[in-house]
Amino acid sequence: MLVRTRLGRFLLGENKQKKDFWFEENRSLGSLQILELQLLQMGHGVGVFGTGQAVRSLVPLLQEAGFPVQALWGRTQEEAERLANHLNIPFSTSQSDDVLLRQEVHLVCILTPPPHTRQIATKALGIGKNVISEQAATLTDACMMVTAARYYPQLMSIMNNALRFLPAFVLMKRLLAEGYCGTLQVCEARVYGGSLLSQSYGWAWEELMGGGGLHTVGSCIIDLLSYLTGGRAIRVHGMLRTFVRHAGTGGGIRSVTADDYACFQLLMSGGVVCNVTLNFNLPGAELHEVMLVGSSGRLVARSTELYGQRNGTEGEELLLNDSGSGAGPSVTGLKAMVNQLRLSFQAQEDRRSWARHPIAMATTFEDGLYVQTVVDAIKRSNRTGEWESVEVRSEDVDPNQNHRTTLM
Repeated sequence: MLVRTRLGRFLLGENKQKKDFWFEENRSLGSLQILELQLLQMGHGVGVFGTGQAVRSLVPLLQEAGFPVQALWGRTQEEAERLANHLNIPFSTSQSDDVLLRQEVHLVCILTPPPHTRQIATKALGIGKNVISEQAATLTDACMMVTAARYYPQLMSIMNNALRFLPAFVLMKRLLAEGYCGTLQVCEARVYGGSLLSQSYGWAWEELMGGGGLHTVGSCIIDLLSYLTGGRAIRVHGMLRTFVRHAGTGGGIRSVTADDYACFQLLMSGGVVCNVTLNFNLPGAELHEVMLVGSSGRLVARSTELYGQRNGTEGEELLLNDSGSGAGPSVTGLKAMVNQLRLSFQAQEDRRSWARHPIAMATTFEDGLYVQTVVDAIKRSNRTGEWESVEVRSEDVDPNQNHRTTLM
């Protein structure tokens, strides 16, 4: 941090001869410090929006990869300042423009509650920032984010679904393409865990604000299944339930409307059938499993490990072992994604430039719109009890179509 504050202006200048001399004279710096200074020199500073657990996981990974995290936004100044001090971030604020307008910030990571996502993402793209964002709260918001991304195609605009980068799923996709399973027939996904609710009332309690297992976790699974199979859902059927209607002590008379249980089926283009079960009423029983079944074998990703079994063989074979970090699929995938981001920016001279190949597997805003469309179709199916069609549209979306879902 001392090196960054003392030399920040110098490194962002244009005198190449002086910069080369400085790096020659400071060979004793560690490789991470040199990488961070190089990224800062090229203008690849990061601004982060949010103060939740996702931020606490992402920021150290960015710093470890050499990204200079320059600014943090929080809902309140006190909250932002406290976390910024903890994560060694030099600037904190509760005003979004204070982060977006900082000249040294050229990559914006949006990890806020869903209702804030669209406004920050579209504004960031509009002033020339690269963007990594969480899922929007509504279909209308997702459409507006796609419109902004299309208008600025030279800027990075990707969703923060790190499961695509998890080594187990990268290998699973490759083996599937190589014919390990034969013709793919069925996908099964199960995610079990403890409550997603905060102790005090907040967005996580409200379905209309993007709360619930379907939106927060199911969105990532829907996107992952599309990535693995290479297809998209054409029809869906789903059931949602809210078993815990009161949580913590700060909710007053408010009831929880967000789902804590979801079970849904996706009929994919090409005929593949997907079945997904999400249950967040099982504290201490963490389970994250995705299984692909084909005509000649199956592949199963359990947490961060990959197993496989071909028809006619006895027992599963371990295809990818966990390195022993015990970090879980989300954090392990996030670390892999950050490493690819580093490769994307590292070789670029222009501070706004980035190489597309290292992050070619990333979820785009267009993918995010598809996912939000599927989520809304599942909610419709829960209301009607019928199979619902999935029709992705980026224009003429009714802003009132996301009305409250009745959860039993």
